[in-house]
Parts: sequence; structure tokens; C-alpha cells
Amino acid sequence: MAQVEATTERIIGADAETVFDALADYTGTRGKLLPEHFSEYEVREGGDGEGTLVHWKLQATSKRVRDCLLEVTEPTDGQLVEKDRNSSMVTTWTVTPAGEGKSKAVVSTVWNGAGGIGGFFERTFAPKGLGRIYDTVLDNLAREVEA
Repeated sequence: MAQVEATTERIIGADAETVFDALADYTGTRGKLLPEHFSEYEVREGGDGEGTLVHWKLQATSKRVRDCLLEVTEPTDGQLVEKDRNSSMVTTWTVTPAGEGKSKAVVSTVWNGAGGIGGFFERTFAPKGLGRIYDTVLDNLAREVEA
């Protein structure tokens, strides 16, 4: 099994604290950012960053649906880590300043991919598909926080 990684980033016209707070707001803002690939969104514990437990289903393709139960931690300033209890998937959101009134948001997801020919296709196509999904989340985030 090889590790698979999908990363995307965006410069957002809002300060890093505002962007981070929006991402960490699982009871309010976060649910509004998710495109149609996400369903059954539910905050089960917490709701604001560290200590949050959130559930959703992620439909990356017409045949591939992941049932995710994510534990949220904040290991460093400006970073949210979502570890899936149901798989090896870990998504890390990192928000840093990028000039006056701007920030850089980076989202990176890693997981243990399948072996064999299925794993080859997963490593080839899954990062691009997941990258497109998270591009949409970052677009929605920018619209939410840029005033």
C-alpha cells in the first residue's frame, strides 16, 4: 500500500485569523463551505476547532463514498488536523499570513491507498479529483470571508 496525497491551496483576501476561525467553526461556517460531494454533515461533539468530532459522507466519484468520522486537533497555530476514525485519511488545513489583509490556505489529505492495479489508478486519479473538490471548498471559503 502506497500513501496517496492530494494538496491544493489558495490566497484569500482576508487575514489569517479570520480564515482560520471560519474553517474551525464546524457548527456554523464549515457546513456552508461544503459542495455537493459532502452529505450527512453532523457535528457530534464540540464544534469549534480542537476537540470537535464531525461526521460526513464524502462522495469523491459516482461509485466511491467514504463515511468519515473526523477528530479535530490543532497541533500548531493556524493548523487544523482532521483524522478519520473510519480510515487512514488525515486532512490538514494550514492558514498563514500572505501579506497585508491576505492569507494562504493550504489543504492536504493523505491516506493509505490500495495495492495492485486499483492502487495505481487511485494514486493517479484520486488526488486530482479530491483536489477539485477542495478547490471548491476554498472558493466557497474565500467568498465567505472576503468582505
